[in-house]
Amino acid sequence: MATLRFKAIAETFNRKPQPVTEAERRSAVFGSNTFNQSAMRQYLTKSSYNAVMAAIEKGEKIDRDVADHISTGMKEWAISKGATHYTHWFQPLTGATAEKHDAFFETTSDGQAIEKFGGGQLVQQEPDASSFPNGGIRNTFEARGYTAWDPTSPAFVYGTTLCIPTIFVAYTGEALDYKTPLLRALQEVDKAATAVAKYFDKNVTKVNATLGWEQEYFLIDKALASSRPDITLSGRTLLGHSSAKGQQLDDHYFGSIPSRVLNYMRDLENECMLLGIPVKTRHNEVAPNQFELAPIFEEANLAVDHNSLLMDVMDKIADRHNFKVLFHEKPFAGVNGSGKHNNWSLATDTGVNLLGPGSTPMKNLQFLTFFINTLKAVNEYEELLRASIGSASNDHRLGANEAPPAIISAFIGSQLTSVLDQLEKVKSGKLSPEDKTDLKLNVVGKIPEILLDNTDRNRTSPFAFTGNKFEFRAVGSYANCANPMTVMNAIMAKQLKDFKEEVDSLIKGKKMKKDDAIFNVLREYIKDSKRIRFEGDGYGEAWEKEAKKRGLSNNKTTPEALKAKIDKKSISLFEDLNIMSKVEMEARYEIEMEEYAMRIQIEGRTLGDIARNHVIPTAIRYQNILIKNVRGLKEIYGKDFKSYATEQMNLVEQISEHIANINKGITDMIEARKKANKIEDAEKRAKEYCNEVKPFFEVIRYHCDKLELLVDDEIWPLTKYRELLFTR
Repeated sequence: MATLRFKAIAETFNRKPQPVTEAERRSAVFGSNTFNQSAMRQYLTKSSYNAVMAAIEKGEKIDRDVADHISTGMKEWAISKGATHYTHWFQPLTGATAEKHDAFFETTSDGQAIEKFGGGQLVQQEPDASSFPNGGIRNTFEARGYTAWDPTSPAFVYGTTLCIPTIFVAYTGEALDYKTPLLRALQEVDKAATAVAKYFDKNVTKVNATLGWEQEYFLIDKALASSRPDITLSGRTLLGHSSAKGQQLDDHYFGSIPSRVLNYMRDLENECMLLGIPVKTRHNEVAPNQFELAPIFEEANLAVDHNSLLMDVMDKIADRHNFKVLFHEKPFAGVNGSGKHNNWSLATDTGVNLLGPGSTPMKNLQFLTFFINTLKAVNEYEELLRASIGSASNDHRLGANEAPPAIISAFIGSQLTSVLDQLEKVKSGKLSPEDKTDLKLNVVGKIPEILLDNTDRNRTSPFAFTGNKFEFRAVGSYANCANPMTVMNAIMAKQLKDFKEEVDSLIKGKKMKKDDAIFNVLREYIKDSKRIRFEGDGYGEAWEKEAKKRGLSNNKTTPEALKAKIDKKSISLFEDLNIMSKVEMEARYEIEMEEYAMRIQIEGRTLGDIARNHVIPTAIRYQNILIKNVRGLKEIYGKDFKSYATEQMNLVEQISEHIANINKGITDMIEARKKANKIEDAEKRAKEYCNEVKPFFEVIRYHCDKLELLVDDEIWPLTKYRELLFTR
């Protein structure tokens, strides 16, 4: 192992840099490998094009005959781009993407070869549903599942394959992917938000949820990463002592991007442009060898697809540049982990951001309506939002003085807090002309001006308002954005429906004018959602105590957090909105619990293997060198040798003590694992792994890391933090 480590380091330094040139302007190549509107106009008949656009804009179904025409045009376009195969590209509950490639090639009855791709192959295919996580919905002998084309997300050519974004459902109709519930949630929030937006503009006919994700990641040299079994098998380092220099000088964040990394970024961005992924921002992050890229905002479903695709592309481009991308939320102890901030908003088909203050009091009232309803939705479903970002890997990051705590709260800034405090004081019932003038001119009318100066940010807040959107900061870097976005749009749809019912009831029942009714309902919402608003330090113990007083959840581990997904309130939410059934929700709960236990199991096995088969033998080897040295000193100095060998003998004792503690920790961990593995119930098994197995990781790691400081660097088997984080 030590030889492998030093070979990896030598290989890294001997590599020649790979220059990357950007031959064309980005605007000229953007989306050229996607079957976008421009390509459809060129390759489809007018009626086929109109059918696709009606499906995208109005949700209308595409007839099978029309699908045949669309598939022919799509095939010709793909072949012109060099495609030889096609695949239904979907997002099963593994968290990764899935694809099965089929050639356009077929033979005729007379033995001739043709290139064929029909409407049936475009619209639907049948992958094995039992081989993907399904939470018991499908048995092994009940394998049939369906992938179905999602026309709202453009097909694209990657390499030589036409990739068709699809949903994935069981033969019995249950969703087995991330996309299906997201599409349903987006449909519901569209209907609910459009109905409310019509209070302010009758011309609004559609509202899109928008998403702008920020992808953080680590780039590690591929050879160095391969020399670490823990990175290879679990995506993170399970042991390793902190480097003498880490991020304490704050010299990496926004620093000059290393040339090798910049070449990787350029290559990646070129691929993104071809695939229509509108990446715009790139920079060094806080930790050494940590970076970030972010795109322009898009419609949420497309943004989720683009992020999933991006993570695949990042892996492939990294390999080309001899890098390994680490998406794990906490790959290195002692330095910042990685998140994927989800910036969410709502936009109308008239071009208005509903979370952007307008230039007039009436437009500000529209803003306040959607802003306050968002706070109310988060307040009502904070525990479900926490569950939506739960994972074994994200547990390492949340609340670790670098990311938001596990307590969900909303930061809105002092100026907006003042506005809400004033609105709360509005008298109930119909407003007098003086009240209306005061509200519209002195309170509501001031919002654009004060928000221009509201540049403060609270990085300890999991859900922060940032001027014209909410930033859900707690999402993990490895996560599929669809999970939190399904929840966010579902709770907003529910809240806006409730809001409209209350306002309409006041208008019809109490004969209030529209503005009066809206202000009355919003005032009560401000009071109801006060507990979710927090402007202070989310890392402090004082906030934990205060949050407990407010009745907010503080689920620090995934097994604790996931329980919210199957409580009566959550099931009622998703069933009432026809987003997911109770069966689908319980299946997902079981899948996520099983995944949690399996990830801890894999990490435990890997840690035990490294500690017993690499660390301990190396420690014994070094101990033998010390013992040989002590014997030599005894031969030279006789009875007085102890005065010359004191430190060596102390080292021998320390090493023995650490070895004994490692061995005991591994033995105890294995016994705890065996006990956990006998538990059939997924929930109980996950909790057992969390509470009884995982604690041994820190015990074993502590003694391994101490040995790293004691053992000769020349024989230490594992690539060290200083090499992983500072080799570029």
